[in-house]
Amino acid sequence: MTLPFLASFPRRVVVFNPTGRYAQAQVAAMRDAGTNLVAGIALGRGGTTLDGLPLYDDVRDLPEPADGVVIYTPPEGVLDAVRAAAGIQTLVVAAEYVPVHDALKAARAARAAGSWLVGPNTLGLCIPGQGLLGSIAPSFCTPGNVAVMCRSGTLTLTMARLLTVAGIGQRAVMHIGGDTIAGRNPHEWLAALAQDDATRAILYCGEIGGDKEYALADAIRACPKPVVTMLVGRHAPAGKRMGHAGALAGAERETAAAKLAALAEAGARTAETPTAAIAILKDLQA
Repeated sequence: MTLPFLASFPRRVVVFNPTGRYAQAQVAAMRDAGTNLVAGIALGRGGTTLDGLPLYDDVRDLPEPADGVVIYTPPEGVLDAVRAAAGIQTLVVAAEYVPVHDALKAARAARAAGSWLVGPNTLGLCIPGQGLLGSIAPSFCTPGNVAVMCRSGTLTLTMARLLTVAGIGQRAVMHIGGDTIAGRNPHEWLAALAQDDATRAILYCGEIGGDKEYALADAIRACPKPVVTMLVGRHAPAGKRMGHAGALAGAERETAAAKLAALAEAGARTAETPTAAIAILKDLQA
């Protein structure tokens, strides 16, 4: 298992639904970051352009195949968009609160087609010095060998910025998605990063809710690289959703404390704060 965007950053990126105000701002940011955007998919706008970006009605109309897609379709349209783009190596889905059954079907369709689905509810990913898929600020990132993967978008940006200020460069900064259903789960990301020669250490930032960290703990046992883990929500009230769809501890095993204990038992270096996580990573690089 490999991460397609690490093996080779996408050279032909398409944006679904690039005409909204938010999407237009992100199109400009991705271009500024060096991402080669070749087309937009906008039903009814085929044959026109948007800020120099040629638009098509259907991904099948593209003159050449894409190897990366960023999808800004609203939640109710995500399933159709993913099905249309399935088969393209990397799919990034920005929308939050995608209906659960749609998210399950979208994740299944992407897997069946061999695509790596990032999200839903994601800021995407940044490979410092190479490009951006989504809305992670490239100015927060700097090239290095620590791979950062987070469930929270805010924490993704925070950790990238703090690591850069601390002089710790990143191999990649990846927001894997904050909804209950993600295209790929943390243990799959870890298994893929374990095979990336340019990654020397891995920082995982999780949160309360769900049980994804228990599968991650099993993967950590088989990972030959050091893994640093941090979970937010240690003081969250029981049964209260915090932040977004996936952050809800419905049982004791879904709390930050229980998950951190399981991750530590599996061999991860655990931290309760960003400062502590950075200190551990500095020690690893010493």
